[in-house]
Amino acid sequence: MRLKGFSVQWSDDSKNPWDGDGEMTILQKSKVVRPLLLKVWLVCLGIIIAGPLMAQLTLSGTIVDAESGKPISQAEVYDRNSSQLTSTSMSGYFELNNLEPGTHQIVVMSLEYQTLEQAIELKDNQTITIPMKDFQQELSEVVISRKREEIFALNRLQPVEGTAIYAGKKSEVVLLDQMVGNAATNNARQIYSQVVGLNIYESIDAGLQLNIGGRGLDPNRTSNFNTRQNGYDISADVLGYPESYYTPPAEALREIQVVRGAASLQYGTQFGGLINFKMKQPANKPIELVTRQSVGSFGLFNTFNSLSGTVGNFSYYTYFNYKTGDGFRPNAGFESKNYFGSFGYEFSENTTATFEFTSLNYLAQQPGGLTDPWFQSDSAYTVSNRSRNWFEVNWKLYAMKLKHKVSTRTDLSLTVFGLDASRNAVGFRGDPRELNANPILQEDEQESDGSFVYSRDLIKGQFRNWGAEARFLTRYGLGRKDAVLLLGSKYYHANNTSRQGPGSRGTGADFDFAIEENPDYVNQSDFEFPNRNLAFFGENILFINDRLSITPGFRYEFIRTASRGSYNVEDIDLARNVTSLGDSTDNRTFQRSFVLLGLGLSYLPSDELELYANISENYRSVTFSDIRITNPTFSIDPNIRDEEGYTFDVGIRGKWHDLVSYDIGLFSLLYRDRIGVIFDDRAKRVRGNIGDALIVGLEFFTDFNLAKSLKLPANTYKLNWFINAAVTESEYLKSDDNNVKGKKVEFIPTINMKTGLRFGYKNLLGSFQYTYLSEQYTDVENSPIPDVSNNRNGIIGEIPAYGIMDLSLSYVIDRFKIETGVNNLLDEKYFTRRATGYPGPGIIPSEPRNYYLTLQLKF
Repeated sequence: MRLKGFSVQWSDDSKNPWDGDGEMTILQKSKVVRPLLLKVWLVCLGIIIAGPLMAQLTLSGTIVDAESGKPISQAEVYDRNSSQLTSTSMSGYFELNNLEPGTHQIVVMSLEYQTLEQAIELKDNQTITIPMKDFQQELSEVVISRKREEIFALNRLQPVEGTAIYAGKKSEVVLLDQMVGNAATNNARQIYSQVVGLNIYESIDAGLQLNIGGRGLDPNRTSNFNTRQNGYDISADVLGYPESYYTPPAEALREIQVVRGAASLQYGTQFGGLINFKMKQPANKPIELVTRQSVGSFGLFNTFNSLSGTVGNFSYYTYFNYKTGDGFRPNAGFESKNYFGSFGYEFSENTTATFEFTSLNYLAQQPGGLTDPWFQSDSAYTVSNRSRNWFEVNWKLYAMKLKHKVSTRTDLSLTVFGLDASRNAVGFRGDPRELNANPILQEDEQESDGSFVYSRDLIKGQFRNWGAEARFLTRYGLGRKDAVLLLGSKYYHANNTSRQGPGSRGTGADFDFAIEENPDYVNQSDFEFPNRNLAFFGENILFINDRLSITPGFRYEFIRTASRGSYNVEDIDLARNVTSLGDSTDNRTFQRSFVLLGLGLSYLPSDELELYANISENYRSVTFSDIRITNPTFSIDPNIRDEEGYTFDVGIRGKWHDLVSYDIGLFSLLYRDRIGVIFDDRAKRVRGNIGDALIVGLEFFTDFNLAKSLKLPANTYKLNWFINAAVTESEYLKSDDNNVKGKKVEFIPTINMKTGLRFGYKNLLGSFQYTYLSEQYTDVENSPIPDVSNNRNGIIGEIPAYGIMDLSLSYVIDRFKIETGVNNLLDEKYFTRRATGYPGPGIIPSEPRNYYLTLQLKF
């Protein structure tokens, strides 16, 4: 079957389960937006073909130590005229391309050396050597914190970085070396304090998992973002199960890149965009040891130890992180072991290769969810009616990266990556035969001999995936200024399995099936999910003049998702009698191919001001693994189908006299066939396609340099005040279900604000932050907080507004660094999540007031 350039093929034992009448109901493009986008994109393509050619200039060279003459690796070289930023290789080599003739202000920075700025007259391609002087005295923490921030004003990605294009996109960069906060527990509220509009599920296991969304996207395990580490995928399965069970520790990160909307063209089809965790770089000496020991409330102990260095052409960065704690509720202990190693070799100034390996193993006990009355009671943090629920993750990531500079104008990169992982969950979530009971309140009954009546529900998932991504970026003459062309392709091969059935009747972390003991267990399934994906993508920065650029882009996707397996079919009558209807085989293959288009615009009225806009098509496929897992709180609509839509951003960003930096933007997200949970005509909760939704909002970020405005000495004082706010409105425009049209979209607080002060005096740095989120709904019917008689009390309903204060301090003494702070300073009782399954079901309360203390030693 073909429709408007899209190819869809079905292979099934029965009719298409996503479309009962055999007609295609997904990927039907807008009659207005898509043709207009296509016309503009074709005009840009015509400009590429027809434009006159004119070469630009290249400045290259080597950064060396002024005394020894040895090369300085990882020094940052910045051209104020073109706003290009690059880093030196292990041999100290750097290269800036696409430069116009004339005088260029070049800034070079390395933390161990005095910052250097010099003017270079560029008339032709030029190669230079720049010596840097070592500091005669030790820098204060205030100066170190300011250096990169003030010189480069890096609160966003550059138009071109490596073999990636970010021109005209909504991008933000979290600089971890400037953060003063609770890194030991990956406190997302503090880490992402300057990323606008994020909605965060706060976990109870010291930040082992990241749960962030935004603009109406479900935060659960960051599944609506393409999540990467150093440029390669780290989630379970990009297509079939795009959830991130592994999150790198903040103590190992150099920066976090967040790209919204149009990131789909380079990184996938998802609505959320990209989150890329970039690890710290190897030290510019043979060996450097950093050891950090942290203790905190609720039995927290965290040890982080890293080794890094550069020896000749070889460099390395590696760490081991161990974390354990009791949790702030009963039955909430956890233990985590995480290793990472990156090993690079520079064959020449043009060619480098890097191998990376990551291993994570963690085990967490889950105390279950709460009902609303339980949460509102004085015993909210001491209640747990689940003592034998456990969750285990084993994650192994492999990556081999090759970067080659074909010429001064062309770069090539190839990344091959793989995942060998598993996630296991076992626990009692309620008796599925209790049709109208609240699963939170059902007792986990014991016999007189102490054994438990019910078998636990066990879900085991295995993920064995690999992929390869190649990128080709070149600069070519077009008019007065070079254009930049990016072409790439990605192949992704996934072989995943999911099995559900009876676990043991014991209490420990036992992840073995007990089918012989429970042959009539209700929830049983055994499936394989062989998914395949082939994508081609491209973007092209076209400079209309020195100030205006447009960036058209495309992404072609071929997706083949399949399921092979069976599940048991049971009939439960009102008397709780179970009748087995036998196994049902469910083998399906769903193939589709399509093209997504996007367009970015950037205009620079001055060197300190940029206007940007972008529009992109988006798409999210149904995940087979979600469909085939039985949940005690809802069932799955067999006709569930994929989601599609558009994202649009327009904004203004820049800085004013080094006193104020800002990014103010409007966004819109059109979401078609949005998936959610709703009551059917038999008052049962069903997960399926709800309808079409429109989300619009204003996002606002500004940072005031109060120290400079008050004329305080820059080498002694730091004082910045930031405001990060988003105002968002949403509405369901169309739905085939009753009581949906006109309702607000789930997971969207109208007001999402973070504000605070970052301050410092010499070696003392601190931050004070206030976070406020207004109320938000968790279901499409916009249910208020349920009353006691509601049998879904705790599972559905509103999340009340809350406000949280955090205070953190750090102080450096020679090689020692001390960090301490208080999170949830005023001891606010609040929650950010109503879980429908694991780790609940029910309300998952957030941490009360807690403390931490970290001691760091650096050699």
